[in-house]
Amino acid sequence: MKNILLLNGSKELKFSKGKLNATLQELAKETLTSLGYHIKETIIDKGYTIEEELQKLMWADVWVYQMPGWWMGEPWIVKKYIDEVYIQGKDQFFINDGRTSANPSLNYGTGGLLKEKKYMFSLTWNAPIEAFNLKGEFFDGVGVDMVYLHLHKTHQYMGMSALPTFICNDVCKNPQIPTYLENYKKHLEAIFKA
Repeated sequence: MKNILLLNGSKELKFSKGKLNATLQELAKETLTSLGYHIKETIIDKGYTIEEELQKLMWADVWVYQMPGWWMGEPWIVKKYIDEVYIQGKDQFFINDGRTSANPSLNYGTGGLLKEKKYMFSLTWNAPIEAFNLKGEFFDGVGVDMVYLHLHKTHQYMGMSALPTFICNDVCKNPQIPTYLENYKKHLEAIFKA
């Protein structure tokens, strides 16, 4: 696990400039480089070419997504990136959906070819952590990873496995930037320090 691709999925809008996500991505780049990893990055909103992205994705042992939570999930530019790039990875990312004509009802999602690769989500949300983890609150205690089940399944479909998710909460109502940065550095070191 020596090559890491950092994917920044933030987008500047009227009230959101993407600064926290850019800062977290820069911290990841600095921390992982200091730990001896080779880093490439894509800032999705600045544009990309599909062929170059396929090369970077195949090069990387780990894909780290840095993105805000918008309307209960990833920003549309991240979904657009996935739709445009990952389908072109057929025969590199996945061979088929895993089913056979002998038994077409079973084994859906098992045709992934990226079994040696991992991915991680680093997320920024205005919602407090309690909105995810407490019964009776907005997400009724399901936790952040269940909110992102569709994205976890996207990567599982390609054979990948997840690293622990990182989340910054309350980023608009009660921002704690120094704490976020300290916690993210610790998170990265706990996962990637040899």
